[in-house]
Amino acid sequence: MRQINIIPKTLLLLFFFIATESCLYSQEEFLETRPSININLLNVDPVIDGEVINDKVWNNILPITSMTQVTPNFGKPSSEKTEIRLAYTNKTFYVSVIGYDSDPSRIVVSDSRRDADLNDEDSFLFILDTYNDFQNGFLFGTNADGMQYDAQIDNEGMGNFNQNARQKGGTLGGTNLNWDASWEVRTKKGKFGWSAEFAIPLKSLRFLAGENKTWGLNFQRNISKNSETSFWASLPLGFDIKRVSIAGKLNNLNLKSPKNLKVIPYTIGNTSYQKLKNSTDVSLGLDAGVDVKYSLTPGLTLDLTYNTDFAQVEVDEQQVNLDRFNLFFPEKRAFFLENAGQFSVGSPGEIDLFFSRRIGIGDEGQVVPINRGARVSGKIGQTNIGLLNMITDDISDQNILENSFSVARVNHDFSNSRSSLGMIYVGKDEIGGSNDQYNKVYALDGKLGLGKKADITGFFSKSDSPGIDSSDHSFKLMGNYNWNGWRINVGYSEVGEGFNPEVGFLMRSAFKKPEFLIFKQIRLKNFGKLLEVRPHIGFRSYYDFDNRLISSWTHIDNHWVWPSGLEIHTGINITSEGVYDSFKISDVEISTGEYHHQEFQLYIQSNRNTALNFTNRTVIGGYYGGDRFLFANNINYRIGNKFNSTLNLDYTKLSLENGDINALITGLRLSYSFTPKMYLQSLVQYNNVTNVTSVNTRFGMLKTANSGLFVVVNFIRDSDWFDYLNTQSISVKYSYQFDAL
Repeated sequence: MRQINIIPKTLLLLFFFIATESCLYSQEEFLETRPSININLLNVDPVIDGEVINDKVWNNILPITSMTQVTPNFGKPSSEKTEIRLAYTNKTFYVSVIGYDSDPSRIVVSDSRRDADLNDEDSFLFILDTYNDFQNGFLFGTNADGMQYDAQIDNEGMGNFNQNARQKGGTLGGTNLNWDASWEVRTKKGKFGWSAEFAIPLKSLRFLAGENKTWGLNFQRNISKNSETSFWASLPLGFDIKRVSIAGKLNNLNLKSPKNLKVIPYTIGNTSYQKLKNSTDVSLGLDAGVDVKYSLTPGLTLDLTYNTDFAQVEVDEQQVNLDRFNLFFPEKRAFFLENAGQFSVGSPGEIDLFFSRRIGIGDEGQVVPINRGARVSGKIGQTNIGLLNMITDDISDQNILENSFSVARVNHDFSNSRSSLGMIYVGKDEIGGSNDQYNKVYALDGKLGLGKKADITGFFSKSDSPGIDSSDHSFKLMGNYNWNGWRINVGYSEVGEGFNPEVGFLMRSAFKKPEFLIFKQIRLKNFGKLLEVRPHIGFRSYYDFDNRLISSWTHIDNHWVWPSGLEIHTGINITSEGVYDSFKISDVEISTGEYHHQEFQLYIQSNRNTALNFTNRTVIGGYYGGDRFLFANNINYRIGNKFNSTLNLDYTKLSLENGDINALITGLRLSYSFTPKMYLQSLVQYNNVTNVTSVNTRFGMLKTANSGLFVVVNFIRDSDWFDYLNTQSISVKYSYQFDAL
């Protein structure tokens, strides 16, 4: 077995480059060029109807008109005129926009669903860094038909750069798209183009009260016909609106503490039918519960929940494990998603010290009732606070005991430096059991901002479990450089053999891992119709504590990008696997040994602005001593802005030494939006490994955010249709939000 140097000299050189190059141009010097604007305090609220041009309130406010392209003509003024106005009262923050268009007939609206992607249509977005901490923010947007888009942004939207597509979702990548606030938007279309008005209650935001406050601010407009993206505070190549450290500034805010007490009771009725091999079970149920939200301060919120239910949440997408490591399923439940970034410590999707899916969901995906819970989250000054306690019920016939889950998180942001320092405690205790049934995890983490271009991040953690008293650590150190199209990441991670985060997630256990990425985005000039290229090389390797190679992956690729949105990625992967204990993939045994392979990877993404578009990822090469052919496709089709559909077809053929595997996962996602607040959605899935067909259909009629009427139908059958597995259930849930203050 070859011995290796775990931290090559190359990595140390890259760390040196990051630390020195980033200091050549100070952040303060750059920020002097950032745009800023003062905001108007209104005595009269504007009428929120989408009409801006003839509104007297808006006509008395000087508009923002300067927008600079990033795509397709980097640095040039926007091709169409835009007027943006801001105002606020003691209770509400207002934004209006007029998106003039010389050819309104070409305005594209592709989706009315809340939080659908706005980058592939005519749309407008803005981000508010309400603490002016250069790291976090609230993102809002809409399209020409008044769709609602909102998200919480943590750490400028930056996540783990090398995680697989299957692991994306939830809060990975620093963007919490599942956060839904209560706010209002209306739009209007006409010969001028389109306009929109936003009304965001201040109690839906988190901020520091006081006089003459400053927020970070940026605006983005997408013009579909040109595949154009423009910003108010112009951004270097490779950045998006989430980069709040170089956003513009909103000044002259005089903010009072808004009163906020929301009581959200719910009632649910459900019926289920389950046919097993030798029995049939029919059940009827009626239940109720309540959530309470109270603002302790403008920046700190108390959430209480009793008898929590998540019937309206979409089911997980099916996955088939064709490797020897754990699959990641993202969190989708609304209660755990608000301020989720404050509780996130580790390496997302690989080493998560706190993973909320451990609460209320069993190891086999079964629902574990949540009796009650409380959470305090938000900010005191520049210090982030997160406290969480949840109590789950026991399920005696499944040997699941009553447990208490606790999380305490403190993280301080240092002003104007993109730096922070924090700690976290995560605990699980069995209620009423023996004293030795517990699990605890402690960690320190931090971020050191190096000017505007780079940072160094890291964490160190230890676990405490009965019977484990050695090698119970994990840590990661990562250097990141990102400027003018360059993205360089270099890091080292380690998970000890005794590290045991029972309320966390480990993609794999007991490893040492060096990694790096060198990525360059090059905007081309006078090069035909090609817009840009993105050559890059990525590397990561995993070793055990005998310095034996477990896995290695080197990725050499280039992205070819056209102004229309067409992308073609052509890459080569060089892989190695060390198998020291045989294992099985779908009943085919993988023998011990070393496996070294190469594979070709092709990715194609068509123009997503068209009604019919697709993505394809094809991988052809070696796999554990045999061959792999992977063919993954997404085909999207829409009719107007009401009907959207996506067909997923993932096929993998493995020709291995001890047998062949043909794995097919297919899913059809259908959605019809009657209005932006009333929808019918369905997800039909099948895979030939478990031979199970599942259908999840949801009707929603929203009042505010996540409250309203939900009707959910689930249907599961095996491939024989009359054999062992046959489950049907219907749930009807109604919740209503009372604004008590």
